[in-house]
Amino acid sequence: MKFSEGIQRSLPFGYLFLVVMGILKESVFYYQIGINILKYSTIMDILISPIATLTSHPVILIALIIIIVFSFAFPAYLSKQSNKNKKWAQKMAALKDHENMSKEAVENHFTNMFVRFTAMMLLSFFVGIGWGEGMALTKRIKEKSLKYDYTLNNGDENSEQVYLIGSNSMYYIYLTKGNNTIKIAPIGSIKSIELTHNRKLND
Repeated sequence: MKFSEGIQRSLPFGYLFLVVMGILKESVFYYQIGINILKYSTIMDILISPIATLTSHPVILIALIIIIVFSFAFPAYLSKQSNKNKKWAQKMAALKDHENMSKEAVENHFTNMFVRFTAMMLLSFFVGIGWGEGMALTKRIKEKSLKYDYTLNNGDENSEQVYLIGSNSMYYIYLTKGNNTIKIAPIGSIKSIELTHNRKLND
């Protein structure tokens, strides 16, 4: 399949698209607990949001790799079969006039197909993660089933057991034990935060 040059031309827009998807995922997640996260985010937080999402759990990174590989392999397979004049492949690829199309036009068609297919899969992937995580958190808050794995030490030497919802370069977002009010605290106001119940080390 020879549409690699077209894909390479699309790469500069790839990271920008991932940034948008990262913002969308975070916005969907925090919207469900009543927070407009963009008000508490810096430009740097926005730029690294897709990287933070992908590195948050190995399963997410593996799933994304599978999506990208599948998004490339499927159009590649259709392209190969279309070149063999397989009508079913041409129909699936929406090549209505394959015989009269130039080689460049066919390659551009499959490049555009790859880009659209990947964009659709990534949109579903990121929005699904944000929506699912937000729903799960909302349910656990309402059912009071959160596990308070962190101890937050304030500058006045007071300590609180907290559930850490998230953080960025400016703020910690958390719930304190026994209180369902979400708190947003500037990082500078927190002396330290301890992971007191580390499931990975305690197993």
